[in-house]
Amino acid sequence: MNRTHNKNNIPLAKELRNNMTKEERHLWYDSLKLYHQQCDIIFLRQKIIGDYIVDFYCPKAKLAIELDGSQHYEEQAEKYDMERTKYLNQHGIEVLRYSNRDIHTRFTDVCRDIEHHVWGRINALEE
Repeated sequence: MNRTHNKNNIPLAKELRNNMTKEERHLWYDSLKLYHQQCDIIFLRQKIIGDYIVDFYCPKAKLAIELDGSQHYEEQAEKYDMERTKYLNQHGIEVLRYSNRDIHTRFTDVCRDIEHHVWGRINALEE
């Protein structure tokens, strides 16, 4: 299935990569970036998929990870997130969502959950 990305989003994706939230930095530097060194699995930051930008994306597992701040719990943002998740799911991409609060209070649990999904997805896709 063709899911070319919207080239108009490149400047925004670059800006978001350069200005990650502290929660994104924590997850990136203390977990996701290490996957490449430890098990040769790559995560990408602020990956453009179609018209959307996901916080983190693992191509091998077809897994997107979203960190949600308080603005994501407003009605309009929730609707947008649902549409984006539906689009990604239609392209075989699973979406994991964690709140910024989860990163602050349950970081180890979040990392374990991500690891569980990464390996589960990789194993399922390789079968």
